[in-house]
Amino acid sequence: MDSFLTFINQQKWDLENRRTLLAVSGGVDSVALLHLFHKAGFEVGIAHCNFGLRDVESDEDERFVNELAKTYSCPIFIKRFKTKTFAKAHSVSTQMAARDLRYQWFRELAEDQKYEWIATAHHANDSIETTILNLTRGTGLAGVHGINSTAGKVIRPLLFASRREIEGYVKQNDLSWKEDRTNASTDYKRNLVRHKVIPLLEKMNPGFVRTSHVTSERLRAADMLLTSFLNSWQKGAIIGAGGQTRIGLDELLASVEPTYRLWFILQNYGFGYQQVQQIFESISKSSGKLFHSASHTVLKDRGFLIVRENGPSEFREQLRIWDEDEAYFLGDQQLVVSRFDKLPDFEVIKESQIAFLDRDLLSFPLTVRRWNEGDLFLPFGMGGRKKKVSDLLIDSKVSLFEKERVKVLLNGDDKIIWVMGFRTDERFKISANTRKILKVCIGG
Repeated sequence: MDSFLTFINQQKWDLENRRTLLAVSGGVDSVALLHLFHKAGFEVGIAHCNFGLRDVESDEDERFVNELAKTYSCPIFIKRFKTKTFAKAHSVSTQMAARDLRYQWFRELAEDQKYEWIATAHHANDSIETTILNLTRGTGLAGVHGINSTAGKVIRPLLFASRREIEGYVKQNDLSWKEDRTNASTDYKRNLVRHKVIPLLEKMNPGFVRTSHVTSERLRAADMLLTSFLNSWQKGAIIGAGGQTRIGLDELLASVEPTYRLWFILQNYGFGYQQVQQIFESISKSSGKLFHSASHTVLKDRGFLIVRENGPSEFREQLRIWDEDEAYFLGDQQLVVSRFDKLPDFEVIKESQIAFLDRDLLSFPLTVRRWNEGDLFLPFGMGGRKKKVSDLLIDSKVSLFEKERVKVLLNGDDKIIWVMGFRTDERFKISANTRKILKVCIGG
């Protein structure tokens, strides 16, 4: 309790005078959070999500949390979700669907019921797991310091505590909780980190969780200092005029770590770090090369990099697609790219505006361009026989005007993956051996 109140004071959360909505699943972490809030005398309401993923167990959790609300005499709000239906409709994993659904509901509920804060029971171990997962995917400084204690209205009052400390508190106070059996499964990446990776690190350092928490705080502070410094620096490095942003190359090249500084500026215009590396490498070459994000174009012109917003009807000769969740624009059309793990119950949606591809068969960046006479591909379902794109369009009775708008998606800048809006290529189809999926959707 002392550590809990100290952490709250350090974060400057005014919980005594502001109502808090607690996300309570019935697990050990949220049970401890509810007990601490109750003992501290803070005014709370309970929000419980029933995702319907564990049949009878999900309903038992709901009943358990209902009883908790009666015990603590606080209002409770329960929402039942069709999680798998949502996941399938949006082509995301069940875990991602559950996350999106609950946070959207929490925000709506807090707004409707006048709660100032939304508190979740994330703790120090959760933050470490997030850091490790981010490292495996590739991340910057912000991804290394784990979960933030505050994100808008969402607060995490248990980030100071380890899972072991929370379990000790619950047992000391003789509290009951519900155990989610899926937490023991290592089929999920987070559980694999929890049950295999962290215990290994704790063998090397029994105080790993505590030292990692301290390290995260130092990294968070360093990130804030660096951001503050770069915000001041870029004021002298960029010039805004006529709807364009000009980045002075002399100022940039004279600086320490110029690539990172350039990324710090261009991330605000939708450019990823790998793209920025390519942009920086192009600086020493001749002017005129264009680089594109979903919303902006970068051009080197003499002593400047010029950043310009893309027009709504503009389509460039080529568009590069990187291995990351992102939205792009093809003239007046939006192109949304997302990636996810293939689940056992995954089914391909048969929709001409969507392509589902085997991620491991792709070479990035992918390229989008207009189709050319002579373009060949292996249409899905034709047994590996080649076909000209022009013949496909004739067979599909596409008008001359419509033909001018047809584009192809290429693997790198070589083989055709998809005649967009018509047919994917057999070589990149989803199969029984597929582990990761890339979804490319025209129109969002």
